[in-house]
Amino acid sequence: MHFDRKDYSNDTLLYLYQHLLKPRLIEEKMLILLRQGKVSKWFSGIGQEAISVGSTLALEPDEYILPLHRNLGVFTGRNVPLDRLFAQWQGKTTGYTKGRDRSFHFGTNEHHIVGMISHLGPQLAVADGIALADLLDNRQKVTVTYSGDGGASEGDFHEALNVAAVWQLPVIFIIENNGYGLSTPSREQFRCNYFIDKGPAYGMEALQIDGNNVLEVYDTVTRLAEDLRRNPRPVLLEALTFRMRGHEEASGTKYVPQELFEEWAQKDPVETYEKWLLAEGILDEEARMRFRETIKREIEEGLRVADAVPMPTADVQEEVADMYAPFVPSAEHDLSTKHEALSTSDKRYVDAISDGLRQSMERYPELVLMGQDIADYGGVFKITEGFMAQFGKARVRNTPLCESAIVGAGLGLSIKGKKAMVEMQFADFVTCGFNQIVNNLAKSHYRWGQNSDVVVRMPTGAGTAAGPFHSQSNEAWFTHTPGLKVVYPSNPHDAKGLLCAAFEDPNPVLYFEHKLLYRSVSAPVPDAYYTTPIGKAALVRQGETISIITYGAGVHWALALADELNLDADILDLRTLLPWDQDAVRETVNKNGRVLLLHEDTLTGGLGGEIGAWIAEHCFEHLDAPIQRVGSLDTAIPFSPNLEKQFLPQQRLREAVDRLLNY
Repeated sequence: MHFDRKDYSNDTLLYLYQHLLKPRLIEEKMLILLRQGKVSKWFSGIGQEAISVGSTLALEPDEYILPLHRNLGVFTGRNVPLDRLFAQWQGKTTGYTKGRDRSFHFGTNEHHIVGMISHLGPQLAVADGIALADLLDNRQKVTVTYSGDGGASEGDFHEALNVAAVWQLPVIFIIENNGYGLSTPSREQFRCNYFIDKGPAYGMEALQIDGNNVLEVYDTVTRLAEDLRRNPRPVLLEALTFRMRGHEEASGTKYVPQELFEEWAQKDPVETYEKWLLAEGILDEEARMRFRETIKREIEEGLRVADAVPMPTADVQEEVADMYAPFVPSAEHDLSTKHEALSTSDKRYVDAISDGLRQSMERYPELVLMGQDIADYGGVFKITEGFMAQFGKARVRNTPLCESAIVGAGLGLSIKGKKAMVEMQFADFVTCGFNQIVNNLAKSHYRWGQNSDVVVRMPTGAGTAAGPFHSQSNEAWFTHTPGLKVVYPSNPHDAKGLLCAAFEDPNPVLYFEHKLLYRSVSAPVPDAYYTTPIGKAALVRQGETISIITYGAGVHWALALADELNLDADILDLRTLLPWDQDAVRETVNKNGRVLLLHEDTLTGGLGGEIGAWIAEHCFEHLDAPIQRVGSLDTAIPFSPNLEKQFLPQQRLREAVDRLLNY
């Protein structure tokens, strides 16, 4: 192996050596502790240390790095305290996730590191968001993120690179090509010869380096970072290396030919660099031993501190509370706390959403809008029409068709203190960004204290004869996910107020807006900025006989039927589906004793089942009749208007009301 020192001083070369040695010695200790049962699992980076160490030390301390399983050198290179690192691996409270996650599944903004989730690929898009924030703030910074050769097969890899190329984001995508994705060799992972073959297809530079040569890694990333800070753009950097142990220790290495181990043992990144330093007289035997003993003492001291920390004590209140970033809504703009009259204008549902979005953009200069066709075109429903002229293309961003990457970028923006809105062109398309929402946005605060200040707008609902892929009511997919908030306004007043409230809230909010209501419903809406409290239902009609609990279009169906039949009914509009208003539900149930739960979503697995179970558990003694549930048919949504009418629940609503009244 050839080491080209160029103009680097002896101090720099020895600095690299110490940082290269440290993760190797930690790993050797961890493998012992693993066999002793003191560490539950271990993903070894032995043989790959030069990539993490060289790239980390090449960056400025406040530039973000997004590592994976085998990047211990990132954490040691950023001087993460070893006692906290060891506590993290032991599941202790002083670890970065309070015992809630393991390995490198955590981030630390103090050290400008955003750790992985097990799905690997999604973190590449988070790097895009971090780099975008730097661009928007005119900060000359670069972001580094890693992928293994296996993870590079995921769609998130393609989406993240494509977005970075289109937006010219200063991201270095480092591919650690060690020849295997767990046990699957490269020839069964991809057909190109190397990952650098992919770069030109994305319109980005692609370089290949010896990933076992720490000096080559350091020099290459140093030069790239300096260039990208001045001339922002993404670069694909393929580092050729080899994993000397199993994917994780339990998997073993029997699937790897022995001759590969023999070949790559001659290229060991620590041993080869150490031998070169000794041969060049840069390192002597005394210093070599001194470095080792110093690091070993640091390891033992870190373990001593971590071992003394008790295992977490389970606390239900703390666990539930930590799913969300703390937030107390300001009463300043909550109209429910005010009594003075405000000037209003008659607005359609769609106009109220646009108004709330515009006023939130004015209120929060850090807010960035992202979505397909939302800039020049104004969105397919024209909600952002004129926004680009007012706020500029930097904040109103057209995106490629890559929902996962854009949601992930929203989290990256949050990490840098910004707010993000992601518009799904139709709620149906959120499936392509599902993993980012339920595993990244929803869990980040619980895992490592990082809030996800992202609002995902979801045009939803049937009634427009749009068929199975533009009409679904999929809110129940997300009401089952702790960490998210889900709102669903039924009228223009709440449409604006809930959207403004969603942007104020630092937690991820899914905002469902019914397409059929866009231009069919109008009402007086305050002209000034205001918020409608998230988590509070609204009693839109009062009666003494039955209670209809609903939301979205169901509110209008219930009101129409109540007018037609002159029903003496409470109609409770939930407005927020997660968390839903248990106090309001309890009050109307206890008052009337006859309850009907109505939603446009299909019946099985819909939110009505959850609320019905809660009522049966908590209000059973007040019930005078069986709880009735009404929803759409348990089928996909048909295209033909007659079939769609049968699918929707209006006719079944009338029948259920009759049953409830006559019980």
